[in-house]
Amino acid sequence: MSRTSLVKFAWLSMAAAVATIALKAAAWWLTGSVGLLSDALESFVNLAAAVVTLAMLSIAARPPDEEHAYGYSKAEYFASGFEGTLILVAAALIAMAAIERLLSPRPLEHVGVGLAISIVASAVNFGAARVLARAGRDYRSIALEADAKHLMTDVWTSVGVVAGVALVALSGWLWLDPTIALAVAAQIVWTGVGIVRRSVHGLLDRALPEAERRAIESALDPFRAQGIEFHALRTRAAAGRSFVSMHVLVPGAWSVQRGHEAVEEIESGVRGAIPGATVFTHLEPLEDPASYRDESLDRASP
Repeated sequence: MSRTSLVKFAWLSMAAAVATIALKAAAWWLTGSVGLLSDALESFVNLAAAVVTLAMLSIAARPPDEEHAYGYSKAEYFASGFEGTLILVAAALIAMAAIERLLSPRPLEHVGVGLAISIVASAVNFGAARVLARAGRDYRSIALEADAKHLMTDVWTSVGVVAGVALVALSGWLWLDPTIALAVAAQIVWTGVGIVRRSVHGLLDRALPEAERRAIESALDPFRAQGIEFHALRTRAAAGRSFVSMHVLVPGAWSVQRGHEAVEEIESGVRGAIPGATVFTHLEPLEDPASYRDESLDRASP
């Protein structure tokens, strides 16, 4: 599947958000529960995030051009960062509503019907989250992964809200409803901070995960056994794309053809370890001292 086709998952997220907004708003209207109100507010965040995800996935799918030779894949980080920020805003709104209700408790109404509607909404979110999470893993889309994590957080907070509201109805402890809403706010703050942090790391060209770096080293070991050496090995992730660059040191007596064949095999081995990776190699002679003065990003002076 091309990355262009990933936008259909953003449409799925938008459809799920619209459905859950309607259902959870109805549940809140029927019961008057601030816990269910917090659940409904988060669904509005889901919708806004899905709209931004759709826009950013469309941009990220554009092919490289003269001004963006490495493509547009980093646009996904803007979607996930925006979603994380919206989550934090939703948490603040939920906390404000909960504090107001703590100060002015109100009895709940029509609890049974309201909870049934909320459960249906949670089931919709759960199904959408599973689909988005699988697509995010398969196509290495941070935007879809962030959306899936947000929806799953919504599911678990909904479970807590439903249980809490049911307990309020059974016990008559009105303070429990806003307390649950505050717990929901704290939980989604944790999720939002994590999403924002991952987006920032991506925009800062963070290296590939350690497991993938080990896989690259393992792919290079057979060539080391042939007397080939490597340095200046660098990796970075750009949403669904991986970039690997390295200097390949071979005996200076080798012909250009032999060196070329070696780096072709090396690049193929790395792509086998990291499917879809873009690999850059720079060939250098083992015996030349100048080959060891360019291991850092800024080449050392002679």
